[in-house]
Amino acid sequence: MSVMHKARRWRRAVTAGGHCSGRSLTCGMHLSFALFADAANISQEGKLNILGVFDAVQCGTLPTIHPRAHLVVRLKGGAEDVGTHTVSLHWLNPQGQELWSSNGELNIGPPPAGVSEMDMPLIAAIDLPLDASGAYSMRIALDGEAHGEVGLVVRSDMAPMGATLPPNRLVS
Repeated sequence: MSVMHKARRWRRAVTAGGHCSGRSLTCGMHLSFALFADAANISQEGKLNILGVFDAVQCGTLPTIHPRAHLVVRLKGGAEDVGTHTVSLHWLNPQGQELWSSNGELNIGPPPAGVSEMDMPLIAAIDLPLDASGAYSMRIALDGEAHGEVGLVVRSDMAPMGATLPPNRLVS
């Protein structure tokens, strides 16, 4: 692979949120995408299935809880990422106050022979506390370094398509 091709690959990965080693032009683990959904799972064949993607919810009253929202995160990495990593999630309200956080370990084994890039899906079923209308953010960090965030807009006292919402009900 030519030096120019490696440089273009490195630049694309950094632009997409990847982080690259200062010693070489190989890129490490990075966030491919993250989103909220009604449900998600990994099939027997290893396929990531996502149902009901959303980026806004409407609720009758606040504060409330969005029960069992699924945060779906797809990480990509290679052989240089083998080992144990920390994944941190931080849920921030519209005023920037942290309402919820969690840390976990991600153990990555070596890829099969001939595989240069691995997909590492994470699915977290979370009860999201909502205390005000506005733009919320789920910040995602790997090994203590910010890698991305997912936004969620919360609206209250506004029923979808003219319907009325009973108190403490959500529509996503």
